[in-house]
Amino acid sequence: MTEAEQETWMARNQRLLVAQLDRLHAVISGQAPAQDAVVPQQTRLAQVVSVFGLSGFERDLLLWCTGAELDERFTPPTFAAALSVLGGGHWDAMATSAPLRRWRLVEPGAGAGLISRPLRIDERILHHLVGVVCLDSRLDGVVRALPDIPGRLTPAQQVIAVDLASRLGSRPEKVVASIHGAGEQTRNRIASHAAAALDLTPLHIPADRIPPLGAENALLALLVEREAALLGALPVITAEPETAPRPVAAFVSELGCSVVLSGLPQLRADLTCAVPSPSIGEQRQLWEQLLGPAGELDGITAAFRLEVEQIEAIALDRPSDLHDACRRSSRGGIADLAQLIEPAAGWEEVVLPEFATEMLRDITAQVRHRTQVYESWGMAGSSGRGLGVTALFTGESGTGKTLAAEVLAGALDLDLYRIDLASVVSKYIGETEKNLKRVFDAADASGAVLLFDEADAIFGKRSEVRDSHDRYANLEVSYLLQRMETYRGLAILTTNLKNSLDRAFLRRLRFVVPFPFPDAQARARIWRLMFPPKTPTANLDWDRLARMQLSGGNIRTIALGAAFLAAAAGEPVGMGHVLTAARREYVKLEKPLTDAELGGGYA
Repeated sequence: MTEAEQETWMARNQRLLVAQLDRLHAVISGQAPAQDAVVPQQTRLAQVVSVFGLSGFERDLLLWCTGAELDERFTPPTFAAALSVLGGGHWDAMATSAPLRRWRLVEPGAGAGLISRPLRIDERILHHLVGVVCLDSRLDGVVRALPDIPGRLTPAQQVIAVDLASRLGSRPEKVVASIHGAGEQTRNRIASHAAAALDLTPLHIPADRIPPLGAENALLALLVEREAALLGALPVITAEPETAPRPVAAFVSELGCSVVLSGLPQLRADLTCAVPSPSIGEQRQLWEQLLGPAGELDGITAAFRLEVEQIEAIALDRPSDLHDACRRSSRGGIADLAQLIEPAAGWEEVVLPEFATEMLRDITAQVRHRTQVYESWGMAGSSGRGLGVTALFTGESGTGKTLAAEVLAGALDLDLYRIDLASVVSKYIGETEKNLKRVFDAADASGAVLLFDEADAIFGKRSEVRDSHDRYANLEVSYLLQRMETYRGLAILTTNLKNSLDRAFLRRLRFVVPFPFPDAQARARIWRLMFPPKTPTANLDWDRLARMQLSGGNIRTIALGAAFLAAAAGEPVGMGHVLTAARREYVKLEKPLTDAELGGGYA
């Protein structure tokens, strides 16, 4: 309806409302008989009468309350006065279960005795009758109308919206529909498309705004149902994964109208719709619609799984670095669940045997070309299992496992998130799986590299199942491996104790990369890497330093300590500074620094 049409309609509605007030005043003043009247259709009064099932007496009593607010000829009525003046009076009109009070259309004022108390019209109903479009003020901050023009959807999502509208519209009774999957905005768009197809207004209700069980919960349900009746609306309840379901379930049970649950698959529903995120082909098509053809789209669609609204927002900004913009947009909630590590290391810093380095390069190649192999070449088959790139890094602390993960993330231009499995594992049955699910769900859009540290905390030797805790411990491991196998990015486990892992679990990992303790040649190379060209040094003897039986992590700690000692002394880093820092590190390690490791002339 255009603004001109709206003004014309409002003027006609108000004119006809005034005519009804004139008719009622004539009845009350005795100038006309108390007989039933015909209310013109396409007026707000006729709509209220229809949707709430008012009798002629209830209609005129509501109209009398309206006149008391708008017309000086009227005073607030009492139920006794209405019974004596209006036609068709019936005693149950003021029952709490009757429409006038059930729907809070009128409220009795103060006073003794129900029939002698003045009646007032509800403010929201008064606004509605005169043609003002608004929501009940008691719903401020709880309910809002979604956009009248639904946003863009992919073809697959559009099919779901059409099906949802068809199934909602085909049933006259209350229908509880549940949509899950994709992102919140996408689900809202689907609900908006379905509502538009039914000529309804979608009302958005965040689940965390629904009060606990009790009177407030029931009142909110009543007000929302009333708004749905007045506006011709479809309530849409949107929830977060951690939303408590009981208040929402109570609210939905109180509602007498159809409702859409978004992101609450655990609640019972009459129909359920799983919403897919855009496929790689759909993402590329959308990018091309918004930005035109671009050569980097292959890499972007392979690396990131973005929702339609994210792609629209990025395209609107026209970023100079599209890949970086996609990476930042896809981070979502993963940053709250894991530690973001900014990759700073390159391949030249990886000090490993050649076969281990080649395995790392193979991992990079498989992540980079997975879309081509799985989709273009059809190697994925019909199952989604076993398609994730999974790796286990084994070796002592300080041998470079985290550094290697940094190198892989940097080479792939992806975020790296570290998850401490020891903090994820819970003593409560089922909680570990929930924690892992949150991590993988949050990371899925970004395609980030996930580094699960301390795999021993969850793996260990698979024990004989003697009680429920043994059984659930094995289920936790199986769940982690299952999610790793279906994760679209790279998932890495690290362990210091490979021998403690069950071989049945090892077989499900695509790569097992050993990180051996560095030999003397490797240690000499690590020492050189620890001092950048900008660091002033004096006569550092790499071969002598390499005699110390240390891992790369310990060598880095010593190098930093030596640098601070030299800076404090105002000198370049020399062998004395390094050996002083080394003695301190050996004390921390509770190891003796032998003469053979010190080398001649430095004892």
